[in-house]
Amino acid sequence: MGTVIDSHFLGLTAIVTAGYQLLFFIVTALLKFDKVTDFAGSTNFVIIAILTLVLKGSWHFRQIVLTLLVVIWGLRLGLFLLMRILQWGEDRRLDEMRASLGKLAVFWIFQAVWVWTVSLPVTVVNSSNRNPSLQAEDIIGWIIWLVGFLVEATADQQKLTFKNSPENRGKWCNVGLWQYSRHPNYFGEIFLWWGIFVASTPVLEGAEWLVILGPIFLTLLLLFISGIPLLEESADKKFGNVTGYRLYKRKTSPLIPLPPVVYGNLPSWFKTTFLFEFPFYSRSLPQEGSN
Repeated sequence: MGTVIDSHFLGLTAIVTAGYQLLFFIVTALLKFDKVTDFAGSTNFVIIAILTLVLKGSWHFRQIVLTLLVVIWGLRLGLFLLMRILQWGEDRRLDEMRASLGKLAVFWIFQAVWVWTVSLPVTVVNSSNRNPSLQAEDIIGWIIWLVGFLVEATADQQKLTFKNSPENRGKWCNVGLWQYSRHPNYFGEIFLWWGIFVASTPVLEGAEWLVILGPIFLTLLLLFISGIPLLEESADKKFGNVTGYRLYKRKTSPLIPLPPVVYGNLPSWFKTTFLFEFPFYSRSLPQEGSN
């Protein structure tokens, strides 16, 4: 079918994303029902991937594979997060926003920007007329995606099982992958989207390389804004005076999975420079010996 608004489907996907997120924003604002927040974000990726593949209609193998990878990830994460929030209750990220329509709107606008930007690699691949033969970058990208997907899915399930166990109430999760990373699910998500970018590179030309903004945006978002900082602050306030937690935090990598015996003995400058152990991750941690 070809061009819709523009040859790369950027305008179309922006309109579809804005409309889809607006629909869920209205539901949230009018009904005070925010259990669909993460579901709306994850499924939006699926819609963009399938829509661009179908509208282009070229059905190249690379396009089909990348679309399938996004669909698998989006449906798995969306359904998992929906079931979890229905089981656990309200989305605490929106606690301060429910009373302010403006703040709530900003949240949903930001979510739309997140979806559209991170989807850029698959959007541009699906819109492309180029179909080079299978490259090493394709295989490498698919492997990176698979590793990231398995890490994220495993970490999510391990934490859910841990939280659902009565004897673990009031404890921080430190089992399975969570022994090696304080946020292994975020590591998996970042890793798999970098994999999708790598797998898109055989098609890219000229300005199309700007799709790298997708995984960069996701990485910065989780490292500095809505991911790790919020969860670190919450955990520090809840467990900051517990000796075991402080030891766990000191010996466990914030993102990249590493054995605690290795990470715990690395110098602080190395952790900050190469392993994302930023000082502001501990700004809510009580001073040693305080009540």
